[in-house]
Amino acid sequence: MKIAVFGASGMVGWRVVAEAAARGHEVLALSRSGSAVEGATESRSGDMGDAATVSEVAAANDVVISATGPSRTGAPHGEWLAAVTTLLENAGGTRIVFTGGAGSLSVNGIRLVDGPGFPDAYKPEALTGYEALKAFAATDAKTQPWSYISPAPEIAPGTAVADYKVELETPAGPFVSAETFAKALVDEAETGAHNGVRFTVAD
Repeated sequence: MKIAVFGASGMVGWRVVAEAAARGHEVLALSRSGSAVEGATESRSGDMGDAATVSEVAAANDVVISATGPSRTGAPHGEWLAAVTTLLENAGGTRIVFTGGAGSLSVNGIRLVDGPGFPDAYKPEALTGYEALKAFAATDAKTQPWSYISPAPEIAPGTAVADYKVELETPAGPFVSAETFAKALVDEAETGAHNGVRFTVAD
């Protein structure tokens, strides 16, 4: 299988590349810097917000994985949301596996981002992630296949577990390692088991 990964140099992205390569897939690693990513068949610069790039990459690959997210360094979130729209409108029917956020998951009908104790510093990022989720939900998965995967509320480097937990709109657990999350993303790329669905995983 040919898999393209946007955001391939990030915490999740390079682990997705490594996981996919370890399974024998041909992996195109895309990042704004064009940095070499270990395990990738090819590494080059590529912006998810560029329609021509998305069209070209989608046409040449079986699945496009986005491991991008709203900026934490001050870049306007509208730019990232526009890139999400560009991805959806230019993938040409090639399946998209998208890395979402955890803030829009809910417990007892209350989104995590709206609950007590949710860090104020992360609220803009979480709310932007929710807007991206709405963009996917409004996309017909029969003509433009997509899967939207949210991590557990806490994600950090660790070790992949053999069997991760899966839920739909509520957290499957409090923590997921970046390695487990990468495994889940590649599993979904291979199977398309959750087409048109947002789901979440935890260790």
